[in-house]
Amino acid sequence: MGVKPSWFLGCLMLPEKTRQKTIEEICRQMDAAAFKIGVSIVGGHCEITPNLTHPLVIGFCAGLVEKKRFITSSGAKAGDKIVLTKTAGIEGTAILASDRRKILIKKFGKKFVDKAERHIEKISVVKEALLSSNLEGVHAMHDPTEGGILGGVWEIAEASKKGFRIYEEKIPLTPETEKICQFFKVDPLRLISSGTLLISVKPSKVKQLIDELTQHRIQASIIGEFLEDKKTRVLIEKNRRIRSIGQPVQDELWIVLKRKPKL
Repeated sequence: MGVKPSWFLGCLMLPEKTRQKTIEEICRQMDAAAFKIGVSIVGGHCEITPNLTHPLVIGFCAGLVEKKRFITSSGAKAGDKIVLTKTAGIEGTAILASDRRKILIKKFGKKFVDKAERHIEKISVVKEALLSSNLEGVHAMHDPTEGGILGGVWEIAEASKKGFRIYEEKIPLTPETEKICQFFKVDPLRLISSGTLLISVKPSKVKQLIDELTQHRIQASIIGEFLEDKKTRVLIEKNRRIRSIGQPVQDELWIVLKRKPKL
């Protein structure tokens, strides 16, 4: 990570009978998203795909970077602090607010659900990744997607052959994420968290990192540390109970979406 994106290729796969208005709206959204992060859309492909129920956009983005400035997820060192940007469960909150909109409006009201849906606006980590990659002492970065925060930290630890200790009470949630997860009885720490960046940073540089992110209005929290013993991968829960964290199996999002909505 830490490579500035420059060029984007998009493949649009569309259901049969897709209206031109829908295609134009997808292209408008792609253009707006690319403009926001300074990327040029340089090509792509569009096709009608039988048996597809929703439009799909598959993207490929490329950029140039000096070899020594490229940061992977496998460089975490024992003693590094684990910094999390923004909050847990960002994308999952937006998806659930959209896909289960009616039932959530009935429970929490339209204003609440609209705010939850707008979590999708926070899904890019380009800004914080570029800022972090420019700082000395940042050893690894990873954007947790399926499997949530717990899955993302586990993946860094696995790639780096390290253990970790993280603290539930230090992992921030928005009120919308917390209430939606409580309502559906799912774990927000295992909910798809695109929009969040996990950073492994040298302890002596953690203040500098957080100050830099905060200066650019990016929320950042220290949620734990990496350990030398790769067998120790634990979450300290709010009640001080120690929970062992293993390889992510299924994202909490799919647990909710598999259930039949009850209005």
